[in-house]
Amino acid sequence: MSLRVEAEWPELTLGSWDTTRVTVHMWTQIVGKVRLALEPMVNHWWQVPLYVSARGLTTSLMHAGDRGLEMEFDFIDHVLLMRTTRGETREVRLKPQSVADFYTLTMLSLRELGITVTMLPRPVEVPEAIPFAKDHVHRSYDADAVHRFWQQLVGADRVLKQFRSRFQGKVSPVHFFWGGFDMAVTRFSGRTAPKHPGGAPNCADWVMELAYSHEVSSCGFWPGASTEGSFYAYAYPEPPGFADWRVDPPEAYYDRTLGEFLLPYEAVRRSSDPEATLLSFLQCTYEAAAELGRWDRAALETSRSA
Repeated sequence: MSLRVEAEWPELTLGSWDTTRVTVHMWTQIVGKVRLALEPMVNHWWQVPLYVSARGLTTSLMHAGDRGLEMEFDFIDHVLLMRTTRGETREVRLKPQSVADFYTLTMLSLRELGITVTMLPRPVEVPEAIPFAKDHVHRSYDADAVHRFWQQLVGADRVLKQFRSRFQGKVSPVHFFWGGFDMAVTRFSGRTAPKHPGGAPNCADWVMELAYSHEVSSCGFWPGASTEGSFYAYAYPEPPGFADWRVDPPEAYYDRTLGEFLLPYEAVRRSSDPEATLLSFLQCTYEAAAELGRWDRAALETSRSA
């Protein structure tokens, strides 16, 4: 297919693709739960996210018995591509179809590849957890909107990786969590944290306890906030004074309901220097967590922090 040239930071209003976003969120949960079933546990659930790829979102290589498996959402040709280290492939077309149909086709394709997975067959971290096999409600797919969303992720991935490189302490990969449907990178102070209270919808509290076992400063991109999505930043535990810390750019603010700093994607997109604008937000909010939380910044940061 011929590829169009996209804006580096494309416009995508939430209202224009909200039903598609919810459907694709459910589809990523299905694929993400395959990864959860196949991969060994890693600290803070780092074995479960997806990753931005040259065509969409990928699981990266997983191991299923005597073969390897990769599953990739291709947002150029609009297929879910499954390929194994034996050279076998299967595809599920990405088109307007119910979550139930997508689930059935995906599980069938895996069985044809000789791969069986056992999963909790319903979504997590959402208020209404309709079992995948019974979800005939969510069925929208706007291919152009999904392509633009992927381009948003490509830009966010690039800047978050630049920000990640400034830290030599324990830091997560830049990854896409299918539970919350958001991209994140997380820095750690090195100290343990108070027990997390949990409370995520349709998600056991112990899941959050493992995720937040140590002090963090986390940031990322969530497409479900403000007009065009938002970049976010938070600390756990949140140190006193965090909400009142001055951050850049002027469009950034602290949302007391979410307990996070937010920077509307639109402010980054419209900036004369989007990367510098976003990096400023990420750095300011990290400094709020690190300074107020008394992190050992000299030991944790690299010379690229300046």
